[in-house]
Amino acid sequence: MQYQGTLLSVNDMEKAKKFYENVMEQKVLMDLGVHVSFERGLSLQSNYEELVGVELPMQARSNNFQLYFEVEDLECWEDKITKADMEFIHKPKEYPWGQRAMRFYDCDGYIIEVSESMVSVAKRFLAQGLSVKETAERTMYPVEFVESIL
Repeated sequence: MQYQGTLLSVNDMEKAKKFYENVMEQKVLMDLGVHVSFERGLSLQSNYEELVGVELPMQARSNNFQLYFEVEDLECWEDKITKADMEFIHKPKEYPWGQRAMRFYDCDGYIIEVSESMVSVAKRFLAQGLSVKETAERTMYPVEFVESIL
């Protein structure tokens, strides 16, 4: 068995498609109107109850699921999400391993996390003067990983 992707049930396909395409920079692979697939496995479905044939009312903010995206420039993305007028759960914060992340709701109440890639984190630490060993210890990644990005 192979995992093939994630499908989100959405209330307003055009609004959701516009958000994921224009704000989150996902490239549409296939657009069937009620179903939109993006490259990398994310899909949107606007008539989910009809599709499965069972009454499944949408729940606003179940808060038990999130989509995870990595970026190189978190500040740029914070500005982009702010301009898109999305509701933040929290603005960027740094975790003990050095990765900075923010979380917000999409237009259907799904949680989205946008975090720095760990390559970006390691590069930031190295640029701040940490040694390879110190960077590996701080990020909890192997020394070989840190050396590979030099």
